[in-house]
Amino acid sequence: MARLVLSFNGDVIKDYELDKEIITIGRKSDNDIHLDNLAVSGRHAKILTILNDFFIEDLDSTNGTIVEGSKITKHPLKDGEDIVIGKHELKFINDRADDDESAFENTMIIRPDTQGMPETEQASEEAEASIGSSSGLNSDGPGAARLQLTSGKNAGKELPLTKILTTLGKPGVQVAAITRRPAGYFIIIVDSGEDNRMPLVNGEEVGKQHPLNDGDVIEVAGVEMHFSLG
Repeated sequence: MARLVLSFNGDVIKDYELDKEIITIGRKSDNDIHLDNLAVSGRHAKILTILNDFFIEDLDSTNGTIVEGSKITKHPLKDGEDIVIGKHELKFINDRADDDESAFENTMIIRPDTQGMPETEQASEEAEASIGSSSGLNSDGPGAARLQLTSGKNAGKELPLTKILTTLGKPGVQVAAITRRPAGYFIIIVDSGEDNRMPLVNGEEVGKQHPLNDGDVIEVAGVEMHFSLG
């Protein structure tokens, strides 16, 4: 089970199990994690759980959310990372984390407004809002897959899906992720944007997670791409 360990001034206060899809953090008493401190916004941040992946998102807080010393907008959590909100510290512990799968790398984000191949999260300040991806493929799982972009400025480019989790989209507009599991590949929704529009698979809006089949056509943040296995 994954959990957050809350501490204040170095003293551990409480453990919180991440046993719901969304865990809210903030100064208001109805948050799942209540931090009674003026440096904390009423609705400060949330933890989103998708399958075995965990993300933290800042909810436009006044003082920001810090992960490992850097202010974030959205961030994939890995075992042992420290989150600072106001004067409180939350350590993310994932007892199920595999050593290989917890090795996070740069994320490739496909942006409709960029030239050339997708950027990594360290390539620009914009990418501070991007979600990360983890390496460490399961050799017992499905065969390798790839995406071929069929619209936008990157049309014709291919993106091999060599990571456990690969995120696609444009932060603030629409962000999804393709995750590789033993049962196959799935597209999962990270951020449906202000319009609350879901990505499309073969022209149909999908739910929060959707299995992918060879030949599926995916559209995320206005970019169309072709999914293929092998």
